[in-house]
Amino acid sequence: MPARPDLGMLAGRFLFAVQRELFTALAAEGFGDLSPRHGAVLAYLGPDGARATELSRLSGRRKQVIGAMVDELETLGYVERRPDQADRRAKLVCPTERGQAMIGASARILAGIEDRHARRLGRSEYEEFKRVLAEVTDEQRHFAGQ
Repeated sequence: MPARPDLGMLAGRFLFAVQRELFTALAAEGFGDLSPRHGAVLAYLGPDGARATELSRLSGRRKQVIGAMVDELETLGYVERRPDQADRRAKLVCPTERGQAMIGASARILAGIEDRHARRLGRSEYEEFKRVLAEVTDEQRHFAGQ
């Protein structure tokens, strides 16, 4: 009998399975030009946008990688760069109308995925799972210096 998967294997399997379902559903809704790597930017954008340095910190990706993804997403019409009113030297990455539509669709799809798991496990068990997963994730990110 194979050994039980370790934390890294479980985390990877879970991430890839959620991404596969999410991006398949997004493609069916007209957002087929996106790929999971774009989530490092889109998952952390609010309606008012964010600086690339903040996106880098939140996603755990290097600023250069985020910059390349922002360039791609700008070309695809999901984001635009705007001056940051708080610091004219800085730029904000802001979702366009298409970007906001995709973020809304993504939130709805992810809510459906979560609801499915909550129904299967039970609501309180699922909430406890998320609480513990968030705690473990925060500790791991802290240990890794993120």
